[in-house]
Amino acid sequence: MSSGTLKIEWAAQYMPVLAAIKKQFVRDKPFAGMTIGMALHVEAKTANLVSTLALGGATVHITGCNPLSTQDDVAEALNEVKNVHCYAKRGCTVDEYYAAIEKVLDAKPVITIDDGMDLIHYIHTRRRDLIKKVIGGCEETTTGIHRLRSMAAEGKLEFPVIAVNDTPMKRFFDNVHGTGESALSSIMITTNTLIAGKYIVVAGYGFCGRGLARKAHGLGAKVIVTEIDPRRALEAHMDGFMVMTMEEAASIGDIFVTTTGNVAVIGPTHFRKLKNGAILSNAGHFNVEIDIQWLHKNAGTVIQREGIETFMLKGKAIHVLAEGRLVNLATPKGMGHPIEVMDLSFALQALCTLHIAKNGKKMKGGVYEVPQDIDEQVANLKLSSLGLSIDTLSREQKKYLCSWDIGT
Repeated sequence: MSSGTLKIEWAAQYMPVLAAIKKQFVRDKPFAGMTIGMALHVEAKTANLVSTLALGGATVHITGCNPLSTQDDVAEALNEVKNVHCYAKRGCTVDEYYAAIEKVLDAKPVITIDDGMDLIHYIHTRRRDLIKKVIGGCEETTTGIHRLRSMAAEGKLEFPVIAVNDTPMKRFFDNVHGTGESALSSIMITTNTLIAGKYIVVAGYGFCGRGLARKAHGLGAKVIVTEIDPRRALEAHMDGFMVMTMEEAASIGDIFVTTTGNVAVIGPTHFRKLKNGAILSNAGHFNVEIDIQWLHKNAGTVIQREGIETFMLKGKAIHVLAEGRLVNLATPKGMGHPIEVMDLSFALQALCTLHIAKNGKKMKGGVYEVPQDIDEQVANLKLSSLGLSIDTLSREQKKYLCSWDIGT
């Protein structure tokens, strides 16, 4: 058995929610005759989502959504799965990356599943011949949702897309616990440095940022949060973290993690103030949060280690992990989010794909929330797999909550 297949099987045993959905899909074959195009991080958890859709009758064409996040042995194993075609490879060039996107789109998918919106962007800008064929899509990550909402606001999103990232069952677990644990574990395994006692600077206090801050604090770090939103900054302060600007934090921090999804979060002004030996990393989707290009142009020497680039600026060493790409997946030993977390996210993806297959033709172009019944279904399946029970409202309680004429 290949190493990729062994990885996929290992992940499968910790994905009970997706397994329950897989049984339903095997029975009902809801995607019979459909082609699904995907651009996701190609690793073991993703492979289990792919096989779930294929067993539901779909022909799946998939590539990566990041040049460094593919596990080649998993990609190889996926090509052995019936009705699955995988074009991803680790370390691809930009040209190779988009050539693989083209291969997925050459299959003329009727449903897209994106992590970062590259498929949808490509369809709307370069492959408009496919617009009428696509009945809808799903988007996995915050950055992709931002881009989609911008498209929709300009009236340029021409088919419906479900914002899987924005639903509670994704944000509360994938973004908070998944990003928090996986980013820190990748930083630790890549650098072999201690977290306890260090100043950890987290840029952004959204769901990913607050997860990172909490996990770092739990490991004994002194956490600094930088923000642009006054409400989130105040929330971070009241959660017990130091709050300051990046310019102030630059001279204090030992390890920096960006989670904003925006450009130039750490740039030349900050580089000049960093301590010797500062470690910079990114947990946002694209490699734009740290100004890597400036470092390459201005560093006297660049030293390459496995997963680490060290830039020497006037005798000071600045260490950047994974080329500024997604640190939890793009480092050589990065495994991505924990399996149990991705079980929930990919269960959402599977059920939202089913929703698009059934309803996409009736939906107008735009960004849609995950239907509440799907979000609750995934939560209930997870509770069931854990053997946990919750209370239900009585008739009297339901009436009380829906009434306005019952006084104190």
